[in-house]
Amino acid sequence: MSKEKLIDVNDLATYFHTEEGTVKAVDGVSFEIYPGETLGIVGESGCGKSVTSLSIMRLIESPPGKIENGEILFNGKDLTKLNQKQMRKIRGNDISMIFQEPMTSLNPVYTVGDQIMEAILIHKDVSKKEARQEAIDMLTKVGIPLPEQRVDEYPHQLSGGMRQRVMIAMSLSCDPQLLIADEPTTALDVTIQAQILELMNSLKRQFGMAIMMITHDLGVIAEVSDRVAVMYAGKVVEYADVKDLYGDPKHPYTWGLMYSIPHIEKDLERLEAIPGNVPNPLNFPEGCKFNTRCQFATDKCRVDEPELEEVEEGHYSACWHVDKLEEQKAKQGRG
Repeated sequence: MSKEKLIDVNDLATYFHTEEGTVKAVDGVSFEIYPGETLGIVGESGCGKSVTSLSIMRLIESPPGKIENGEILFNGKDLTKLNQKQMRKIRGNDISMIFQEPMTSLNPVYTVGDQIMEAILIHKDVSKKEARQEAIDMLTKVGIPLPEQRVDEYPHQLSGGMRQRVMIAMSLSCDPQLLIADEPTTALDVTIQAQILELMNSLKRQFGMAIMMITHDLGVIAEVSDRVAVMYAGKVVEYADVKDLYGDPKHPYTWGLMYSIPHIEKDLERLEAIPGNVPNPLNFPEGCKFNTRCQFATDKCRVDEPELEEVEEGHYSACWHVDKLEEQKAKQGRG
């Protein structure tokens, strides 16, 4: 893996100014992605995962949304400083995105071939005939049978798994350096989900691109990621190598997520759960935003917000009481 950062997000803040108040959807998020690696971003719905990805793509609708602070360095160039014409040259070409729902992301009145060809014709100097052949080649690479026939079909004629493969083909048609995958396996059954994840890993190796994988599914993250950023209430609360994070989580929220997953060996035991609800983004609690749901919270947590700090080499956590978490894990015999 290259030591040169492909993308470096620093203190990113994206707010939505509404009649009810200001929603701080992303509030001081920082991370980096290197060429050829997969960064997983995980968290509950509403934690800011998708807004982070849309901020990178500069697709935040304004008004009401606005990137208020921070920088998004892509190959050393700050994307927040580019105008829309400059961003259009990057979107779909250098940075591509798979959106959450393929049925609504694909245009129902155009064939899948036309939609793949559109990106190719915009970003590459090729004829329409050459673009069509490239579209067929991409459908072949993502494992769609009879690509010469499917290229002329409409989205409604394809299954959910095939539509997702078409979205991947569209995203990779211009050989992007970074692929952002926002919940790419949502609404797919387990078998198709496994095929899509295997396909993405295979294409990553083939194309040498980096992937930013956004999901609420810890199983997906474990399957494909090299490093993981855990988000809660618009912030990154833990950031580490995937093996370190899964083997020894250093934030109470991550720990709660890990042990709310069903395990075969637990048989019919009642699942553990994180108490309470995700706070209203219009009225986040003072101090640590997780303090209303955290068993280790103290008065300090309710007043002062912890910064993301390195607690072990390469392992970062935003928590005042990592020591209490370690004591609890030791009591329960959990790493």
